[in-house]
Amino acid sequence: MSRQPTWDLACGLQAQMFTSLPKDAALEVQLLYFRGFGECRASKWVRNTEALSRLMSGIDCRGGHTQIGKVFSHARTEHARKKINAMVYVGDAIEEDVDTLAEKAGQLGLLGCPLFIFQEGNNPGVEAAFREFARLTKGAYARFDERAPDQLAELLRAVAAYAAGGRDLLKLQRSGTATALLQQLS
Repeated sequence: MSRQPTWDLACGLQAQMFTSLPKDAALEVQLLYFRGFGECRASKWVRNTEALSRLMSGIDCRGGHTQIGKVFSHARTEHARKKINAMVYVGDAIEEDVDTLAEKAGQLGLLGCPLFIFQEGNNPGVEAAFREFARLTKGAYARFDERAPDQLAELLRAVAAYAAGGRDLLKLQRSGTATALLQQLS
C-alpha cells in the first residue's frame, strides 16, 4: 500500500522512457509487480508507451511484504531466454533476508544483467542493501523523492537510454542523473 503514490507517479512518467530515445533506438519493457499475499506477476514484453500504459493502469497497490527474491529469480529466468540489458527496481523497503537477496543479485551479475535500483525514502539499512545489489550486478543505485517527480523521470529516461543503447546512448543523455549512474557502472 505504501507504493501507491509512487506507482501513480510512474504511470504518468513511463512515456518519457520511450519518447526520450532516438528514433532508431528500440526499447522493450516487461512489467513485473508484486502485491498482497504472495502475488507476483509479469506482463508480456511491450515496445511502446501505449501498451505499457494499459498494463500499468490495470494494477493497483495492495498491502503485503516485499517479494524482491521472486523479482530477481524471474529476471534470471527471463535473461536465460533472452538477454536483458537492464533491470529497474523501485522500492522503499526490504522484508526478506538480505543475504539471500544478495546471492540472487550476484547471480544476475554473473549473467551480465545490471540492476538499476531506485530507493524512495531514506532508510539506511535499505540503502545499504540496495547499493550492494546494484554493485553485485554491476548496475547503479539512486535515491529519489516522490515529491520531486523530475528525479524519477530522469532516472527512468537514463535507464531506458542504457537499455536501448548501452553506455554510449546513456552518455548522450547529458543530465546529472545520467552522469551519476554512468559513474557507477563497472
